[in-house]
Amino acid sequence: MTTSTSSSTSTRTESVADLVTRLAQEHLSRWQRGYLGDDAKAVGALARLRRGAGKPAGQLPDLWDLLDTQGLHDARRDGRPLSETELARADDALHTALTLWALHQQSRGTGMHQPHRRERPRGLGAAIHRLMPANDIDDSLRKRLVRAGNAPDLTTLAQRLRDIVTLLRREDVPLDYALLAGQLYQWQWPDGADRVRIAWGRSFHAWQDHRTPGPPQDNPADGLSSDLPDATDKDTP
Repeated sequence: MTTSTSSSTSTRTESVADLVTRLAQEHLSRWQRGYLGDDAKAVGALARLRRGAGKPAGQLPDLWDLLDTQGLHDARRDGRPLSETELARADDALHTALTLWALHQQSRGTGMHQPHRRERPRGLGAAIHRLMPANDIDDSLRKRLVRAGNAPDLTTLAQRLRDIVTLLRREDVPLDYALLAGQLYQWQWPDGADRVRIAWGRSFHAWQDHRTPGPPQDNPADGLSSDLPDATDKDTP
């Protein structure tokens, strides 16, 4: 019985994570296109959104009519509506990712949301690695990624990601915020944080492989805890 329940939960969370990713992509595509085209509504939406960066969903009433989550209430492919827990976690993930994008996009003339591709890594780990000098590891930046991965709750994670996004914005380093939204949903479930940390660790090394000529490494990254040294640093809560 336990195995069956665990398997069902895993399938459910993965499916909803895909839904969150798709909805985030729809919002991001529309807002980013409008902002870069100097559309007044999109510019105004971005200004409102960025005030919510790093803050819990629902804390700012001004955003309640801006983040359209109607897609979360539509019937899923299997015909079953999302549970209240799924809805709440999906809404939190969308809020966190979209407000962080708004902070990142502010005053930038190119799109800071760019979809991840195998030949063009745009995950969180890859973005942080792009901030580092070629063939070198900046330990302070690496620790920021580790601390984000070890955040005890979504609010703390959002705050730590906000600090990272500020650095990415300064250097015009893009990020796949739709991918991040799906990961933030997954992160909130049991064992989800571990899976997201693994994805971020792989992404970190994907950028290294992307910019370094030659065949892939024999031991590709498995995750933050195993592939980024000192993932359990004493100063990392």
